[in-house]
Amino acid sequence: MFQVRIHGRGGQGVVTGAEMLSIAAFLGGRHAQAFPSFGSERTGAPVVAFCRLDDKEIRLREPIMQPDALIIQDATLLHQVDVFSGLKKDGYILINTTRTFEALGLGEFARDFRPERLLTVPASELAMKHVGRPVPNVPLLGAFAALGGLISLDAVQAAIREKFKGAVAQGNMDAAREAYEIVMEQEKKAEAHHA
Repeated sequence: MFQVRIHGRGGQGVVTGAEMLSIAAFLGGRHAQAFPSFGSERTGAPVVAFCRLDDKEIRLREPIMQPDALIIQDATLLHQVDVFSGLKKDGYILINTTRTFEALGLGEFARDFRPERLLTVPASELAMKHVGRPVPNVPLLGAFAALGGLISLDAVQAAIREKFKGAVAQGNMDAAREAYEIVMEQEKKAEAHHA
């Protein structure tokens, strides 16, 4: 079972992102489960959502305490909330930012992880460019598709078509594709640097 924890703020589409990740996994032939963790639900308040992916039925219902991957939709949470709590040592970290892990003050922390699994994507900027709103959830799904091959970009595109219509669907599909390409490029560079 692969477990994903998504951190963001109210209004950034954290819960929708988890739902769409589970839809993409389901469309790709996997079992999936998504659910939010609700605290205060005001706009801007920290929000967490969870998604599990597996090849067999998922019976677990509790929050994800030891994620295989983290998707961090808002980099301002890095020094406010313990977003890295329980992350597995071979885990993936995907952060919505234009800055590097070093520039975010995470250089020391990042040394314990495989560099090709530490990725940043300017998801808010991509959403603004393609959809006209800085909601990072869909570009981050495209980036996640590139992250470990657990879901395909085609499945993400199909989940987008299921959730949105018309120009909004097309804009989100373009944002997801561009994020996917950015991550594929980062992974190539990290692997080349690692080799």
